Amino acid sequence: MEAIFTILIALTIIVLWVSGLFGKISWAINLPVIGLLLIFWLVFLYNTLVKLRTRVREAWADIDVQLKRRYNLIPNLVETAKGYAAHEKEVFEKVTEARTKAMGAQTPAEHTKAENMLTGALKTLFAVSENYPQLRASENFLELQRELRDTEDKVQAARRFYNSNVREYNIKIQSLPDKVIASLFRFKREEFFELEEETAARESVKVKF
Repeated sequence: MEAIFTILIALTIIVLWVSGLFGKISWAINLPVIGLLLIFWLVFLYNTLVKLRTRVREAWADIDVQLKRRYNLIPNLVETAKGYAAHEKEVFEKVTEARTKAMGAQTPAEHTKAENMLTGALKTLFAVSENYPQLRASENFLELQRELRDTEDKVQAARRFYNSNVREYNIKIQSLPDKVIASLFRFKREEFFELEEETAARESVKVKF
């Protein structure tokens, strides 16, 4: 769309020039006309960047919703596990601590680090649960596992959508002529949200009998 708009403005100026209209009309009129066309073009570029940045922020909001759902599931998961493995205190404390740090993360980079720590702590919890047949057979525990797996899948889907928008936005603000507008109005690069060991995280919530 932006390319089409740019081409239309360029063609309009070229046609007017070639047709001789610029020569027939006073430059007192020509210059304001050209100026207006350039202003419309710059406004269009600015609005495009605003739209892309808004998409990035909306995509992050979707991730935030799923992460909060994940955080809300964890206390119930821990409490259920405590009922069958009360002496695994260190494991539960690490999960709780990792959850607290994840909830306090602000930027995508901070979330990346915190979420990977939380995933590692949960992986340990599920590995420990294998030693407790009654816990593995608990309907409540199994249901929480299923909900957590579903939530993590949604986080991954939201993450891919977010990163796709970030990539498009970052390329845009680094490419001419958008780079000029981005610099003038302080459009900054957005961070990607990368989760390590996502496959291991999914596998950790599967129950084997």
